[in-house]
Amino acid sequence: MRTGGGEESLFDLEDYIAELVVGEDSKLAGRKLGEIDKETDEADVAVIDLARGKTRFSASNRHLEIRPGDVLIVEAGPEGLDKFRGLAKLEVAGEKRTGSTTGEGMGLAEVVVPRDNRLEGRSVLGVQLLHRQGVGLLSVSRHGQRFYQHLDRLTIHAGDILLLYGAADRLADITRWLGALPLAARGVNVTQHNRAALTVAIFALALVAASFAVVPLPIALGVVVALYVATDIVPICEVYDHIEWPVVVLLGSMIPLGVALEDSGSTTLIAEGIVDLTHGLPAATVLFVLMVVIMTLSDVLNNTATAVIGVPIAIDIAHSLNVSPDPFLMAVASSCAFLTPIGHKNNTLILGPGGYAFSDYWRMGLPLEILIVATGVPAILVFWPL
Repeated sequence: MRTGGGEESLFDLEDYIAELVVGEDSKLAGRKLGEIDKETDEADVAVIDLARGKTRFSASNRHLEIRPGDVLIVEAGPEGLDKFRGLAKLEVAGEKRTGSTTGEGMGLAEVVVPRDNRLEGRSVLGVQLLHRQGVGLLSVSRHGQRFYQHLDRLTIHAGDILLLYGAADRLADITRWLGALPLAARGVNVTQHNRAALTVAIFALALVAASFAVVPLPIALGVVVALYVATDIVPICEVYDHIEWPVVVLLGSMIPLGVALEDSGSTTLIAEGIVDLTHGLPAATVLFVLMVVIMTLSDVLNNTATAVIGVPIAIDIAHSLNVSPDPFLMAVASSCAFLTPIGHKNNTLILGPGGYAFSDYWRMGLPLEILIVATGVPAILVFWPL
């Protein structure tokens, strides 16, 4: 573990040493070590050695052919290990004995072995962790040190950081049983690579059904969630954990705001103000001003609420100018909000996970909004003439 203090040091870990088994259906079977650079580079993984039975070969032997049953000793972080496992279709040692990776919802836990711990001075095989608890040892980190024996036979020392692999709902109990100290969670999950095709197929089918008006989009997406739970793509215990409740509350509160502005006559007042401001100017200029105003409102009020407000404004402006309301309605529909995190639910969703500040959005958002206005107004006039 690298030196440093505070919570951040918990995340500043050396890479783990892990063992991944090459199965019959692995993409690496039959290829040479020198031919897998694409997969290792993409996952940011370093292959150290290859173990075949009791013989261990150095990864510098790039002409060595990889065979089913070989064990790759790799060095990487938790995310890289999971990604490499999926890209190359590799198996975790003992994975079949822990249960299906798509069964009860598999997870990863990073724990530190303290002194006088149940594991200290013993091997994972000696403790029978896999047999007794159904949890496997995916990898070990020991101050960047490399190992020359199988992980399940490796003698665990105090201070070692272990990456445990097993049923997510049991990892906390097993950590306590071991007497280990859990590291701060950093959102490392086991990706169900073998369910990717099914996941995409269900979602695509829902979009097609909604596109052809077979069912409304909200119902189609609701069915998708139900199928994901039924097929155990998303464990039912995790469904509510993945709902962004702040976004739901934000959208729900913005719609009544838009209705209130309309009922109070504020939308009519805004429409009259735009018409008065652009009095005597061409209708195309009024369209330009409306689009700028709507985009500005979107950045402050939220995209959904702005649409509720903007539609009656667009219609009132079109009636005042005695022109078709279609281009003005499209100006409302084309409004984009990139300047603030509250302008659109997508902006809000990435605010926390991305670690962004409120002021970060305008740096990319302002050029994008200028580009959209510059290209959007002429395009609207071409396809929806006044």
